[in-house]
Amino acid sequence: MPHRVANFFRSSTHSLEHQVSNFTKKSSSGSRRRASPPGNGRSTGSELVAYTSEEELDDSHAPPYVPRLKMGDSRTSSFTSDSHKEKDHGHHHRLSFPGMHFGRSNKESHVHTPASLDWKLESPPIVMYGNAENSTGALLSGQLFLHIKDEVLEIESFTATLTIRVSQKKPFANHCAECTSQCTEIKKWSMLEHPLVMMRGQHSFPFSVLMEGHLPASMETPLVSISYEFKAEAIPRSNGITPVPPIRLEKVLDVKRSLPASEIPHHSIRVFPPTNIKASAHYPHVIHPIGSYTLALRLDGISKLNPRVNTIEYWKLKKLTWRLEETIKTVAPACGRHSPRLGDSEEGAQPKKGIVRSDTRIIGEKTLFSGWKSDYTSANDAKVELELEYSLGKHARSACDTKSQDGTEVSHQLMVEMVVSQEWAPVNKPSLVTHTGVGRILRMHFGTILTERGGIGISWDNEAPPIYQDVPPSPPAYSQETNLHSDASIAEMIEPLDGALTAGPVHRLVVEEEGGSSRGHRRASSEGR
Repeated sequence: MPHRVANFFRSSTHSLEHQVSNFTKKSSSGSRRRASPPGNGRSTGSELVAYTSEEELDDSHAPPYVPRLKMGDSRTSSFTSDSHKEKDHGHHHRLSFPGMHFGRSNKESHVHTPASLDWKLESPPIVMYGNAENSTGALLSGQLFLHIKDEVLEIESFTATLTIRVSQKKPFANHCAECTSQCTEIKKWSMLEHPLVMMRGQHSFPFSVLMEGHLPASMETPLVSISYEFKAEAIPRSNGITPVPPIRLEKVLDVKRSLPASEIPHHSIRVFPPTNIKASAHYPHVIHPIGSYTLALRLDGISKLNPRVNTIEYWKLKKLTWRLEETIKTVAPACGRHSPRLGDSEEGAQPKKGIVRSDTRIIGEKTLFSGWKSDYTSANDAKVELELEYSLGKHARSACDTKSQDGTEVSHQLMVEMVVSQEWAPVNKPSLVTHTGVGRILRMHFGTILTERGGIGISWDNEAPPIYQDVPPSPPAYSQETNLHSDASIAEMIEPLDGALTAGPVHRLVVEEEGGSSRGHRRASSEGR
């Protein structure tokens, strides 16, 4: 099979080269007819030479005649243009197959690194329990591993930093790096106090930090993004011949926040004047990004008796739409170069810190035209009941509720919109329904908190062992309720041990009575069996 592939490429290449060679020869012969040489064919001066491909040197074909003209001849310019055309036609282009290149290019050549960095987190996922005012934060701990590949390597410095980066999607000033991104350092570790020579192998460096509870969670929104970056850098000492690049490690941490959820559903009642319609809703106040939730809704006051004309007026539910809306508010700060422009409009006004940006987007919605129960049998007690299931969209990129000190705030709400139309019918014949053409839109908003699931985890301060002040001063006292007088009574109360029965001698606890007061001490006695 490989020889067939080789023959295919060889035959294809040969046929193409043969066609190009024939075309070149025809062009050369035409040019020779147009530019005939002078009588003697001799020239004194610069000469023009035309080169042909290797296929033209075949024994079966004679090489084309190349005329030689003097530089002062008037026919030189025309022949030069013709000879350039011959070069273009006769130039051989090789076939290239990009997928069949073997080996490694210069750009992909391996660069030797004397060491590498890696890490391992030992703490649980970073979840802050409770709101920003009451949360105690989360612990982050782990180890950095420096793998030395050479026999000996001297490290000048080894540092690690944990920073929070806030990037504005709509900054105060476009094309300004300082207005677009703000970076704040949370913690910095110096792993080495002085330069150190390390041998080949793996060297570990522990690190830990308590992330405060007021810090915002990681998020990615159309207005702002918040991320936590962990960077470690080890700078080896150069040997003076070739510079050694620094060894870096960059990781992004996912920080979440979990808010407590109430076990009792939230109850809300809404009234829609000038009608008598009243809506009663039971819904969970806290939801999570994954999962579906139920809102139980009941409409009362949808019928009214008109005694003057002996008719009943109804409000029929025709359409229901629910939407989950996310509102994002942030302050786009201004850097030092752009902040003075805010106070130019008013004299004596202090420059503001930034511009408030806000955006509202839909992260889940659905429209229903059926699925509810209607009861119009009683003129005074008509009702509509339904259970509405709602959840986030499948591809929705939502952010959890948060409120940080820099002005970033994310909130959510559930919007329910109902379209009702008015109808009437005679009291004696309720089936003869007539549409009045009157309709209304009933809109309700329910505040909802979107947060991550807490799982089985608890806050770090609840997991801490007891402190020294909580330890009692001494073990509890044991009260002696039964007065022991003999070895026989002790033997009857103590259960025999299985291990002692199989091991050999039995050790008994003997109580001696001295001076009228019983005081017990241990005396080991052995008895053979």
